[in-house]
Amino acid sequence: MMVIRPICQNDLKSLYRLAEKTGVGFTSLVADETILQKKIDGAVRSFSKENVTKPTNEDYLMVLEDSTTGEIVGTCGILAAVGLDEPFYSYHLGTITHASRELGVHNAVPTLILNNDFTGCSEICTLFLEEDFRHSKNGQLLSKARFMFMAQFPERFTEKVFAEMRGVSDENGVSPLWESLGRHFFSIDFKEADELTAQGNKQFIAELMPNNPVYVNLLPKAARDVLGNVHTNTVPARRLLEQEGFRYENYVDIFDGGPSLEARVQDIRAVRDSRLCLANIGQPKGVGEGSHYLVSNAKVTDFRCILIQRSVPPGSALTLTQEEADALCITTKEPVRIVELSPYSRH
Repeated sequence: MMVIRPICQNDLKSLYRLAEKTGVGFTSLVADETILQKKIDGAVRSFSKENVTKPTNEDYLMVLEDSTTGEIVGTCGILAAVGLDEPFYSYHLGTITHASRELGVHNAVPTLILNNDFTGCSEICTLFLEEDFRHSKNGQLLSKARFMFMAQFPERFTEKVFAEMRGVSDENGVSPLWESLGRHFFSIDFKEADELTAQGNKQFIAELMPNNPVYVNLLPKAARDVLGNVHTNTVPARRLLEQEGFRYENYVDIFDGGPSLEARVQDIRAVRDSRLCLANIGQPKGVGEGSHYLVSNAKVTDFRCILIQRSVPPGSALTLTQEEADALCITTKEPVRIVELSPYSRH
């Protein structure tokens, strides 16, 4: 059975193995043991925090584990609030109007404006699934389990949440936007700039990036075309978020032009439609038939989320098999949170 759980200290080797497979542009998971260990330490502290009343610098990193083999095959995470310790930069695609009454000219010109508008907002991040496991709805479980955690513990997150999606780059990690814009100000490769930000070294952005608007029309077509678009490998992840209610509001990554999608937490479908019920342990009817459901427990440190399939819609109580209950670390009559995996999963 595939289970979402918080990362733990024993997962460093597995996390490094996954990080080696992410590729250039995946700044939240880099193949550096020191950085990854620091990330694990932060996540363990975050999940062990009690009585959290407002989000600060917590990093809730989770993994997807095959409970049969113990293998870690994916990651997902939530940052409680970005930009508190170090600035968080993005570009906003805006418009400047140039007009001349005398010439009868009125031009609306698209611009890129450097900003810190996401400062203090929660961010979902670090979504990666090993290629051999991109089937059986594992990707949906990995992505949407985060919303079950947010639904259960809304006080740990801000009202608005966003996701910075990986932008377009080629097989060699070359970004059209970086080559056309960033390189002129930084004189380093996209990969090197990406690694610096992954290590938390972001001061160079403020020091070197232009504060004035960048006129999009002056960029080459290849750079203009990638603004707001995602890497081929990121298309499914974007589709899943949009299915849950996330929207693109013209914010893009300053390096590769990838879109930032955002939503109010309470408007996310899995948050809005999920509900608590009591768990019974027994022999449920219609196992392996009908709709798929996300089911999570109501715990922080021992958070768990799994996928079940039932032909009979759950009511005020949910009957789980012993295996499902064990995977969720619960006993009978404990509360669980449940929601349909997809808004289109009804039969």
